[in-house]
Amino acid sequence: MSTVASANQSFDPIALRQAVLDMAYNGSSVHIACAFSIVEILAVLYRKHLRYPDGRYDHPLRDYLVLSKGHGVMAQYACLIEMGWIEPGAATNYFKDGTRLHGLSEVGIPGLEVTSGSLGHGLSVGAGLAFAAKRRNTRQMCYAIVGDGEANEGPIWEALLFAAQFKLDNLIVIIDKNNYQAMGLTSEVLSTEDLETKLVAFGFDATTIDGHDEGAIDSALSIYQSRKDGRPKGIVAETIKGRGISFMENNNTWHYRRLSANTYGAASTELRRRSR
Repeated sequence: MSTVASANQSFDPIALRQAVLDMAYNGSSVHIACAFSIVEILAVLYRKHLRYPDGRYDHPLRDYLVLSKGHGVMAQYACLIEMGWIEPGAATNYFKDGTRLHGLSEVGIPGLEVTSGSLGHGLSVGAGLAFAAKRRNTRQMCYAIVGDGEANEGPIWEALLFAAQFKLDNLIVIIDKNNYQAMGLTSEVLSTEDLETKLVAFGFDATTIDGHDEGAIDSALSIYQSRKDGRPKGIVAETIKGRGISFMENNNTWHYRRLSANTYGAASTELRRRSR
């Protein structure tokens, strides 16, 4: 199976963040900071690792990308626009009457595998997809992106146990460890402590990386794709919520805050400066 990315699909993190800003501003929507923390992860996956035979998002032998933390979907929408699976004008009409793009991941949008508005269950779907691929003896991989706050949910741990029980070494769970959830620091709301150690205890082959270092993301994915040892894989990606915009970084008000004309302009200007 071949990757879908072509020479004109760079998945540049700055451009992806600008697309998120455009959507959030045009739709007066929230969840900007939690989309920004997964931009590099998605960029590397789409640029190099996700395989879509014939460039088809619905090919039966495609790899699966499950965005369990569905509220970060604007970052994935930005990638799907670059893929050509969502029309470019979708960013202008985002979250408005008549649009098909909503604020959470939903099945039915080309390239989205799960409806994951309620946190905690997307990983179970991903584990099921990986299990089915193993039973069919295909080479399909399943990548599931989970939030560290989402890891408070019990179904996450049930899915991890299931994955280890059935030796799903075609499943790579990527935990977006940005240290925040909707109402505050994960360490204060319900600490999950050392996630890598917990994953290993649950039977995973796990590592911790800088979730904004594209080289580190690429390396971890490449190693785990080729390591068929009967263990599911876990990547704890240490990220910064709001990454890329100085006044959003580690500022949890941007989980639910909306952009004004002034903050949209300031954020866009900062991104342009970073691109030079």
